[in-house]
Amino acid sequence: MDMKTYLSLDATALAGLVKKGEVNPRELVELSFQRLDEVEPKLHAFTAERHEQALLDAENGGNGIFGGVPVALKNISQALAGQRLSAGSKLLADFRPERDSHFVARLKAAGLIPIGHTNTPEFGLKNISEPELFGPTHNPWNTDHSPGGSSGGAAAAVASGIVPVAGASDGGGSIRIPASFTGLFGLKPTRGRTPVGPGAGRQWQGASIDFALSRTVRDSAALLDELQVVQPEAAFQTPLFPGSYTQQLHHEFSGPLTIAFSLESPVGTMVSEDAKQAVLKTVRWLEEQGHRVEEQTPDIDGVQLMREYYLMNSGEMALLQKNLEKTFGRRLTEDDMEIESWLLATAGKRVSAADYSASLAAWDAAAAKMAELHARFDFYITPATAHPAPEIGELSHSKESRTRLLQALDMARDTTDQQELIYAMFLPSLSYTPFTQLANLTGQPAMSLPLHVTEANLPIGVQVMAQKGEEHRLLQLARQIEQSDLWIGQRGNPFFQ
Repeated sequence: MDMKTYLSLDATALAGLVKKGEVNPRELVELSFQRLDEVEPKLHAFTAERHEQALLDAENGGNGIFGGVPVALKNISQALAGQRLSAGSKLLADFRPERDSHFVARLKAAGLIPIGHTNTPEFGLKNISEPELFGPTHNPWNTDHSPGGSSGGAAAAVASGIVPVAGASDGGGSIRIPASFTGLFGLKPTRGRTPVGPGAGRQWQGASIDFALSRTVRDSAALLDELQVVQPEAAFQTPLFPGSYTQQLHHEFSGPLTIAFSLESPVGTMVSEDAKQAVLKTVRWLEEQGHRVEEQTPDIDGVQLMREYYLMNSGEMALLQKNLEKTFGRRLTEDDMEIESWLLATAGKRVSAADYSASLAAWDAAAAKMAELHARFDFYITPATAHPAPEIGELSHSKESRTRLLQALDMARDTTDQQELIYAMFLPSLSYTPFTQLANLTGQPAMSLPLHVTEANLPIGVQVMAQKGEEHRLLQLARQIEQSDLWIGQRGNPFFQ
């Protein structure tokens, strides 16, 4: 197989050729590394590669629905025995897990061959992938821009053709944001659908979930068939979908859909004209198909909900810091972490149990509001991101900014002041991506569809949310749109020309 053919095929097609004997797994792995060597100096998508191990895996590859197909893993939670898993933190730069996570084990059982781990911001806390430990990952559409985060390395790997699919995770949009910025399909499943294990805990109290980024809908559908599981020890139990997500792609809706949409930022920030146009042309297409579409915004205080989200982040980071101090046998200092991690961890030490519990109650209240909306509407559509991808460095904190934030932290008198500081710290990045967090806090499935490109040739996605457990309907809609002229995908991406 030549490189042009490799780049043109998705994981499903590549696996089909392996099953027919027209290509072998070693050839595919070699092609993936050939592509990696070619584009990695421009993108910096990977934090670790496993050439020899992947080629050894390929000798025994070929089994499973994706038998022999290369895959990339995310450098957070997706543990591969003996391989570095740093979460973008210099504290964990040499950490090597002793066993595969359950999630990675299921990827391997499906026949996928991990070729390495991809870049991510420290502890997955940002919507860009520019960790101090590894440096920034660049967007294949325009290398002056970010591919987003926290699954930015994964997005760059798929949107440059290194691999057809990549492991990703989403705790506030970290699958859908990079998908929007790089022209990929990004599905965040229902809370509990694809648990990580072992010992992964509640993953930000259920806000975060692991899945994948892909270039085609059918690849994500087939992956969800393989990765959905009920684990007895998992904190969140979601019943298995009784059918096949792949087969669902071939079904038609029984009648016209009723769909809500909104163009308003939930936190009152500006939404670009490109983001609005992406949604509006999707709305027109849906109406042309006979569906009923109505502009409707949920009755949810988006600013307050984000404050509750950051309060949870604070508590989780305080616990992480405590555990790391036990591991290293010393107190951590501000020099051990990036500024966002340090401020969250410091503020988290002041968060009371009552405030933390109230935060989670606010999530549940938002979930109830969305359930009310979905009693009337099949889907809820917004921009996936409010703007196309930011430039590299645009949302990172300079040394001067870090100093100012540390000084402000010292002056903060109480928990309220600290949480206000955290909100202000994240607001510039939140203004780029204010739409995705809602689905994380309610537990709903949501997807980003690659349906628009700006005049500057930067993609921007459209987000669709559904009621819990209805990934099959999201995938069904995505497949119908994918077969229309509305779908942009990688058209215009210089790495595919």
